[in-house]
Amino acid sequence: MKIKTNIIGAAAVRNYFAIGCTLLFAAGNIFAQDVNSGDETDIEEIVVLGKSRVFSNNEVTESMTLQQSPVTSVNAVIDNLPGVSVQEGDTYGFDDWSTTISVRGFQVSLDEQQIGTTIDGMPNGNSNYGGGAKANRYIDSANLGGVEVSQGTADIASRSLEALGGTINYSTDQPLEEKRVRAQVGAGEFDAQRFYVRYDTGLFAGDNRAWFSVSHQNASDWVNGIADNNRDHFAAKLISEFGDVRMTGYLSYDDTHEDNYQRLFSPDEFSTNPEWDRLTDQWTGIPYVDQVFRQGWSTLRENTFAYLKADWDISESVTISAAAYYHENEGRGDWIPPYVVDVVDDAGGSESEVSGNAGIDGGAPFGRIYFVDGSGVRQDPIAGCVSTISFPYGGAGPESDPACHPAGSLAVQSYRHTHYAKERTGFSLDAEWSAELGGLENMLRGGVWSEDATRDEYRDWHKISDTRVGIAFDNVAYWTQYNRSYPQDTAKWYAEDSLRIGELVVTLGLKQYFIDVERQDLFGDSPGATINSDSDVLISGGLLWEVTENLEVFGGYAENFKAISDLVLERPNSDLATIQPETAENLEFGARFHTERASLTATYYDTDFSNRIIFLSAETASGPNYEIGTNGTYFNAGGIESSGLEISGTLQVMDSIGLYMSYSSDDSSYLGTGDSLVDGALGIIPGNDVVGIPESQLVTSLDFALTENAHAGITAKYTGDRQIRIDNSWQADANTITDFYLNMTADSFDEMLQGLSINFVVNNVFDEEYLGGIAGQGAWIGAPRTYSVSFNLDF
Repeated sequence: MKIKTNIIGAAAVRNYFAIGCTLLFAAGNIFAQDVNSGDETDIEEIVVLGKSRVFSNNEVTESMTLQQSPVTSVNAVIDNLPGVSVQEGDTYGFDDWSTTISVRGFQVSLDEQQIGTTIDGMPNGNSNYGGGAKANRYIDSANLGGVEVSQGTADIASRSLEALGGTINYSTDQPLEEKRVRAQVGAGEFDAQRFYVRYDTGLFAGDNRAWFSVSHQNASDWVNGIADNNRDHFAAKLISEFGDVRMTGYLSYDDTHEDNYQRLFSPDEFSTNPEWDRLTDQWTGIPYVDQVFRQGWSTLRENTFAYLKADWDISESVTISAAAYYHENEGRGDWIPPYVVDVVDDAGGSESEVSGNAGIDGGAPFGRIYFVDGSGVRQDPIAGCVSTISFPYGGAGPESDPACHPAGSLAVQSYRHTHYAKERTGFSLDAEWSAELGGLENMLRGGVWSEDATRDEYRDWHKISDTRVGIAFDNVAYWTQYNRSYPQDTAKWYAEDSLRIGELVVTLGLKQYFIDVERQDLFGDSPGATINSDSDVLISGGLLWEVTENLEVFGGYAENFKAISDLVLERPNSDLATIQPETAENLEFGARFHTERASLTATYYDTDFSNRIIFLSAETASGPNYEIGTNGTYFNAGGIESSGLEISGTLQVMDSIGLYMSYSSDDSSYLGTGDSLVDGALGIIPGNDVVGIPESQLVTSLDFALTENAHAGITAKYTGDRQIRIDNSWQADANTITDFYLNMTADSFDEMLQGLSINFVVNNVFDEEYLGGIAGQGAWIGAPRTYSVSFNLDF
């Protein structure tokens, strides 16, 4: 076990020095005001100390929420926690395609889903782009009650099939006991707008309370301002108490349209123009160029989620919790390939795909159609012609260049839709029994979880109606490439016992998963298949020693598991008989210290990630491989070793100033696959750093109570170098991003303004140019400086 020592670069030191001077100057002013005026301008204590558990965990604070615009996705609020990095291509998180989250050496990205996500403890299904849903599809930012990140060993009861590197639990806000209506209006750069209304019923009909909310928000992209991003969200929550039983219900519906950002695939692209992701804002009528027209790169999703939970205190020593949930997700991902796929042999006549007479299901294509004449007959390029089109993807061949075809030739193009749908129903049952055994406090808990899910996916190709006019496409598809369904059954049991011996708590637990996934090809182009993804009995345990009233030491070990995804079944060439689930062994130990005005937590961790499932494509291409269907294969190959140190602390400098700092050091490296040919094809060199994982992170945050009605905060986060390519031939340089907020309430100014608050936010204050999310051997550009403001009115 080792920890890599990371030295923060000179440029970052200069940034931190400048920021530090600014913070100290501000602190000095506040200190002077605090001493001279004698006003009571207290700030709420900043607490990031994790809960008293045998594993590392951290929770989001109010100031972390305030430094994000309400338009921003709920994923952004966890970015300042130790060991966590959140990168979003869009400044408001309006692009699931480019969102990446890393915790220690594990990630959620386009490529990998290795961190579990739960909503009020309920499973989110998964977080992948095709058929999955991250937390921002379930919760509106104004309804977020809190977020807990359990790094590494995590909670044994966590309901996720992706929790190799821990679990992130997003909690919804509780209904108020007093009646209230809250209206929120927000605005920001890049045409951002937000409208939100929530009604809290207060207590009614005894011990019942509820809230209902609706919101709409929209924005453009920050690169060239042509994206049509919008989101409508409805949610409701109810809590009812009947004697010893507490019922909680939640419902949310989310409808989102997002236009994507594109990755950069070479360092030259970023150095040449670090403010352009190579998607365009003008329709040219040349399909090869228009394949990167931003409005043709889109994500559309509808997400419906509901659960009902009952907590029953049977006695002082026995509690039972039962829950049932339902989830439905559907939508599509769009691209606009610069050709029409030839799926009908028209023997040299008018192309059926162009005339609208195709309508083919499945099958293999004959080729591609780039140009036709006025009668719809394919036109081949003029012999010997050399294309002068140099953008995108290094330039076009003569088949894509209008200048290489006879006069009067018409360019044709496709609008490709990949349709995703997922439906899940599940239930869980948990029980807890506390008793004294031999004079020692003992707590035994256990539970079961069961879920039935079906993911459907099909891809159809539509002809763009007239490439000379714009992006509008024919409603009827000329080719449905594939249509598949993936039923999945999931079951889990767990049991854990905790025994207190004086000041020492000893915990030991067992858990096991049972997962069956099936592939059903509705066109019969590939055979059906089933894969079993049952786990071994997985062990977890730990120690918690309460050394003093203010100090505790903890240590934990857990065997984590990720089920074989149905994505593996998309590739019939994968050898399903030999693929094993991915596993991780997590070991950590640390200490927590706290007083009335300070807290400090330090954790060392060591993780071995085994049976890593790798996808090896059957071919490579310049630009997207639009027609990829079932080519390529998945197999187990090597793994990842990670170790590191996390330190976080808070200090109440004075009643009006709070300080938070966290530092993370991570050494994550690839293990070889054992096959030099495979390693060479993937670019893996044993010992190379894992892509997307920063070697070091440092967060400094100051919160000020300026007056009784005004609070402000500034945070600077340093993120170390991150590798972009598996062969470590290109890295994203370290960056320091600074965020600022100013929150004001008008309660004491005028009775007419009672309940009014204003929150002003600046993200990336110094407008640093940097590379953000990393996936697929490329990186998205980080968002620039962004100003936003929101107004809350309670009545």
